Amino acid sequence: MQKIKPVLALTLAILMAAPPGFASSHREAPIVALDQKADITDLFAFVSYDNPDRVTFILNVDPFLDPSNGPNYFPFDPNILYEIKIDNNNDAQADVRLQFQFETEIRLPEIFTGFIGAGTGIVAPVNSPPPGAPGTPLIPPAITALDGPGSEGLSLRQKYTVQIHRRNMRPMMLDGGGKLFAVPSNVGPRTMPDYVALAEKGIYDLSDGVRVFAGTVDDPFYIDVGAAFDTLNFHLNPPVLTAAQDADGQTNFAADDLSGFNVNTIAIEVPIELLTVDGQKHPATDPKATIGVWATTSRRQITIRRREGIPGTLQTTGNFMQVQRMANPLINELLIGTGYKDRWSTEPPSRDAQFANFALDPLLARAVQAAFGIDIPAPPRTDLLPLVTYAPPIAAPGTKAGPIADLLRLNTGVPPTPATQRNRLGALAGDSGGFPNGRRVSDDVTDIALRVVAGGVLNAKFNKAPNNRLGDGVNTNDKPFQETFPYVAYAHSGRDRRHIDPGETGCGSGGATVCPGP
Repeated sequence: MQKIKPVLALTLAILMAAPPGFASSHREAPIVALDQKADITDLFAFVSYDNPDRVTFILNVDPFLDPSNGPNYFPFDPNILYEIKIDNNNDAQADVRLQFQFETEIRLPEIFTGFIGAGTGIVAPVNSPPPGAPGTPLIPPAITALDGPGSEGLSLRQKYTVQIHRRNMRPMMLDGGGKLFAVPSNVGPRTMPDYVALAEKGIYDLSDGVRVFAGTVDDPFYIDVGAAFDTLNFHLNPPVLTAAQDADGQTNFAADDLSGFNVNTIAIEVPIELLTVDGQKHPATDPKATIGVWATTSRRQITIRRREGIPGTLQTTGNFMQVQRMANPLINELLIGTGYKDRWSTEPPSRDAQFANFALDPLLARAVQAAFGIDIPAPPRTDLLPLVTYAPPIAAPGTKAGPIADLLRLNTGVPPTPATQRNRLGALAGDSGGFPNGRRVSDDVTDIALRVVAGGVLNAKFNKAPNNRLGDGVNTNDKPFQETFPYVAYAHSGRDRRHIDPGETGCGSGGATVCPGP
């Protein structure tokens, strides 16, 4: 790809009013492909559907978790600092930091699996050989709680702390009295007979209007990812939706390659007053209403694998160093060259001007043009630069632009879109409550990326068919999202998991009765 060196002042002056959209990031950079626990797959930020006075942030990590992958499943890494960062004064620096750290305990060290339980418990039978006398408890009751009675079989258990740091203010430590527990993966109906009820016990209301949830959930991202990386060999070929397909936000016309997979999620809901520069809520027309959001994962500088004690025990020391970051989805995966991805991952967004070249003549657009014969805008593609400034239509007119930086910008004064009016294409379809004004779990950022990056639809000349109908044919998630916090769908069952394609018949497909009994 030929790079065109931008003149940054000119770039800022000619950026189009409607900002670009991108997709998601699963295992995109070499360094995090080898450090899956630190890999951020998605970041969401939106005004809460049921409370316009609050904002929900969702940070997802650890991609492609098969629900059946026991015996320890998918704990968070206690050696990682997970952070959601907010810029509220337009300088691309963190003014508010939401920090999460986890601690792991093994409560049943003699048991071979992280989670075990059945019914009211199982005891040794009458023909049990010595030394196990008949009636001796063998298996605890099914897991119905995260703590106390009903949690006896929860051997691998994680609790976590939340810290809120605001510039020039004392940090807020929120640990729920040491009782914030991560929701484990859904092992199956015998071990966890009412998983929804169990997961709901992982929603905690803390002080100052803060609500949190952490645990394994259904991966909310949806995409025909295998086809996309087979050099754009989409199952819809060419990847152009008919008008009827484009309007159908409930049907998939190609394979959702993330169907049936789980992901680890951290969700937090906070009052808008904790986020803005002056601690007040503002209307959408006020420059103070718009914030910039990004997430990072960090590890200590030094890791030592000790011989003493438990084999493999790690000792970590030194300052936390950033391993991965994410704001707008798929910037790193879609635009940044592989030789630069690790550097991108470890840099702060305030230094993003050094990567601006990758947006001026993206290889993706040229590849789509070569494969499918569409017209694309000529470089320099200034409309495809990342969301680099605070500008209309997201930020209010008169908002300080700030430096070039990849931030997921959210105007906290824009009310949530009612469910009946929500559109998977977000702002491209006139839904101002969706991406790129923040990002909701239901926003179809893959189709938005294809239309904006490859189709050039932000340029009126290219807002035409087939450019404005580009799409992978995956229009919705495999599980319905929730309308209340934490908004994501709960984890798939390990015992009954399926990775289902459209039209597939058989066990687990659309509640087919051919599934074997329990």
